[in-house]
Amino acid sequence: MSGQIILLNGPSSSGKSTLAITLRDIAEIPFWHFSIDHLRDSGVLPPPRADQDAFKWPAMRKPFFDGFHRAIAAFAQAGNNLIIEHILDDPDWITEITRLLRPFDVFFVGVHCDLDTLNKRERARGDRPIGSAARDYQSLHKGRVYDIAVDGQDHAFQNARRILEQWKTGQRKSDFAAHLRSDA
Repeated sequence: MSGQIILLNGPSSSGKSTLAITLRDIAEIPFWHFSIDHLRDSGVLPPPRADQDAFKWPAMRKPFFDGFHRAIAAFAQAGNNLIIEHILDDPDWITEITRLLRPFDVFFVGVHCDLDTLNKRERARGDRPIGSAARDYQSLHKGRVYDIAVDGQDHAFQNARRILEQWKTGQRKSDFAAHLRSDA
């Protein structure tokens, strides 16, 4: 049995974490909430050295995300339902992750948020490089086809209910469902 995947794609500070937690809490079936932040915040790298930039993220980024994407597929293959938070900001990732997740039912959610709100949230958080949300805002959703899009400024509970209602219909039209149309 393979797992089901709800994949949230949105800029940094758009509300993906709050939405993912709400989805996990109200879904009728169990979902694991899995994100890059969970790994980063767990201390998998020694925090003092990571905080002091002893490890060079540009050199580590590609192998990290290659592993993260494969882990998503492995967890789903083992039968786990997943809510994944992601910022698909590398043009090659959509191709890679679509290929890896082809065997699974992926419900692709675009999490949108206006630029002023992103900038305010980013400054308030203080744990992201200033300007990353604006960079994501400019390009992240271009060319993406989602099963549903939500506004990260709306209440998370309302967004989660809308997502789950649409997810339950089984209708898929996103980048991840293209293979379903081509196989028919």
